[in-house]
Amino acid sequence: MKLLSLTTALLATLTTAHPVFDDLITPSHPLDYKRAPAATLRQVSNFGSNPSNVKMYIYVPDKLAASPPIIVAIHYCTGTAQAYYTNSPYARLADQKGFIVIYPESPYSGTCWDVSSRATLTHNGGGNSNSIANMVDYALKTYKGDATKVFVTGSSSGAMMTNVMAATYPALFAAGIVYSGVPAGCFYSQAGGTNAWNSSCATGQVRGTPEVWAKVVHDMYPEYEGERPKMEIYHGSADTTLNANNYNETIKQWAGVFGFDYLKPDSAQNDTPQSGYTTYTWGEGKLVGVYARGVGHSVPIRGSDDMKYFGL
Repeated sequence: MKLLSLTTALLATLTTAHPVFDDLITPSHPLDYKRAPAATLRQVSNFGSNPSNVKMYIYVPDKLAASPPIIVAIHYCTGTAQAYYTNSPYARLADQKGFIVIYPESPYSGTCWDVSSRATLTHNGGGNSNSIANMVDYALKTYKGDATKVFVTGSSSGAMMTNVMAATYPALFAAGIVYSGVPAGCFYSQAGGTNAWNSSCATGQVRGTPEVWAKVVHDMYPEYEGERPKMEIYHGSADTTLNANNYNETIKQWAGVFGFDYLKPDSAQNDTPQSGYTTYTWGEGKLVGVYARGVGHSVPIRGSDDMKYFGL
């Protein structure tokens, strides 16, 4: 397996063991969904190879669609599968539309995701990304899911992992939606740290060209030459936890992967999908960026809009 190769500028980042600001990564806009889902969240312990000890929880609605789609919904730091199940709209939407929701749960203290180790940033490398991919394989086989309708989304640390999943398992996902994350590979630890914090990336100091960022993605799975999932990137301008420059760098990353000019979106719509938000589109929706002015960490989940982007 080809190792990750980043430029000197991109690698000149500061990594330390995860400090005590886990609580800062908790979304500042709590999501209140009072209606309980009809079915129940349950843990699956025998989903297959689990090299990094990630826990799998799954929500299967009572009225399951034939060949159901699957959404992987990844929690934030200090979060749990139960918390994201309760405080995000996906289980309630599954009741309406018949898809399955997988809620992975981080195995680490503070429950951030490992987006820093070579293992997790490598296809079938044995890290968190590998374990989550195996959860999807289990659900597809067990419930005869539709392999063309598998999606991934997450908030904060879960948004970081969403970018990593799209980069390391591009054939597995049709689309990803990122709520306030960083580019795939931005938290990479030169010291080999697992679940390591990267202050330079978090504060928006890690910058690269679209070509460099695209190479980061390609080097996670260098043998892959197929289609890539479409990506929608949300970020708030007032984010003081994961600096808003990470929006720019994430757009550059996926624009580089898709071959778009990140400076020339096909369209820019002000006050869309709501006042203060600007939506930029490249390649007829292959890449969408939503920049939320005045919004902190993290951008609130837009469930109905997610369904439209996923085509559900």
